[in-house]
Amino acid sequence: MSSDFDVAVIGYGPTGLVAASALGAKGHRVLVIERQPGLYGLPRLTHIDGETARIIRDVADIDKALKVAKPVDSYKWMGADGEDLLTVDWSGVSSGYAAHWVIFQPDIEDAIDERVRSYPNVTVMQGWNLDHISQDANEVTLQVRKWSRQENESWAEEGEAKSFTARYVFAADGSNSFVRESLGIQRDDLNSNDVWLNLDCEILRPLPERFAQSSQFCDPVRPNMFMPIGFGRERFELAVIPGDDVDEMKTPEYAWRWFNERHGLGPDDVKILRQIIYTFSARTAETWRVGRVLLGGDAVHSMPPYMGQGACSGMRDGINVAWKLDLVLSGKADDSLLDAYEIERRPHARQIQEVSVFLGQLANTLDAQVAAERDIAFRSGNVPPPPPFPTITGGVISTQVDGTLSPMAGELAPHGRVNYQGREGLFDAVVGSGFSLITRRPAESLLDQEQLDFLHSINATLATLDKSDPNGLTELDGTYEEFFTSHGADALISRPDFNLFGVASEAALPSLVNELRDKLAIT
Repeated sequence: MSSDFDVAVIGYGPTGLVAASALGAKGHRVLVIERQPGLYGLPRLTHIDGETARIIRDVADIDKALKVAKPVDSYKWMGADGEDLLTVDWSGVSSGYAAHWVIFQPDIEDAIDERVRSYPNVTVMQGWNLDHISQDANEVTLQVRKWSRQENESWAEEGEAKSFTARYVFAADGSNSFVRESLGIQRDDLNSNDVWLNLDCEILRPLPERFAQSSQFCDPVRPNMFMPIGFGRERFELAVIPGDDVDEMKTPEYAWRWFNERHGLGPDDVKILRQIIYTFSARTAETWRVGRVLLGGDAVHSMPPYMGQGACSGMRDGINVAWKLDLVLSGKADDSLLDAYEIERRPHARQIQEVSVFLGQLANTLDAQVAAERDIAFRSGNVPPPPPFPTITGGVISTQVDGTLSPMAGELAPHGRVNYQGREGLFDAVVGSGFSLITRRPAESLLDQEQLDFLHSINATLATLDKSDPNGLTELDGTYEEFFTSHGADALISRPDFNLFGVASEAALPSLVNELRDKLAIT
């Protein structure tokens, strides 16, 4: 039996966009189903990190995606008195890019969408609603109908249904996921139910310098914040607290009153682009896979925005599941490889959720006495530091004989600037992404033919720092040599989602390659 498509991607937000582009690039027949008639066109996310920037570069023209984005060094939190409470350090470099950025989401979505539509093997159906999904041992059947706005401004289905089949489905259809509900998947709940008013604005004339700094005010009278949305735009948010008239808060009059009283701003300073009330949640699906259907993004893990990691986590899901599906669809790996998706992504997303919930509790303290005690604790240094940012701790990563993680396994791979065959730039752009083996000496002198054949079969890039090799690369910033020296290694294997499978000395590299083959469930 031949299915209509290899993969159906349900939902065309950041998570679905990344998955569709990554799978389309590999030549798979991809169907995208999105009930909205077009891209959202307004910013929901406003922040990405360096790892996410590297993912975006892999699936889009990054210059177009980040054309008005700007790096940021910190995220400040102020106490009840308006003075500094803590500063989240966002400085430095990660994955070859500035560690943190404020961005304009529509630019990113437009750039990825443009790349997706360049692939003739990808079909994008916007304005179509999925209303039935079923599966058997071989494929998933999907039924869709046109989704349109009615005279009363509501949305509804119309017209005849169309049916399609796909070998696999990746559902990234939001926190109210139809696919998740259809499969009967329950979610746990970390009980984050903060309600905030969001005001996105275009800057009409230069604002005071303070608005260039992302700032969270933990004010027990009314928690609030502001942050840039790349260049030329600003986001303002304020908590909805007990006793507020929610309908009134949705009016322009309320917004302008808030701007004037809190910030001294008026219609000559900013133009309101979007005014909407959100309820933040932190819920995770009990399972991320049922048969041939996998869930990603908010459909599987929703989280409060206090770490700015919701969409970043979804894009990690998209690129993670895409490379696994690629190996399975191409017949190189067994279907069981897909089980590693949840093993890898669930703990990572959960840790971010938990920290986000904790930060939300700090931000939303409404009791003045509790807020004062909080501020004293932070300023006296009696609060433990936050946990380190999570890494992958299971799945397709190298482990030692006793089952513990091998050194550096699951960490983000280094990403340096190189000169390769006359081209200069970051490694991914001039050498290639996907699986990568980077060695001090040529891999051909360190591995046998069977191991080299395996690496070629998964389209791994083999790169060496040995300048005497015709295919050697020249480092421009010393990233890889510094990495090898600091970790006592001569080689690294990076996965297509830019996490390290592992590192090794020359003597241990053959064993590392064999372990990768085993953990990929190569058929």
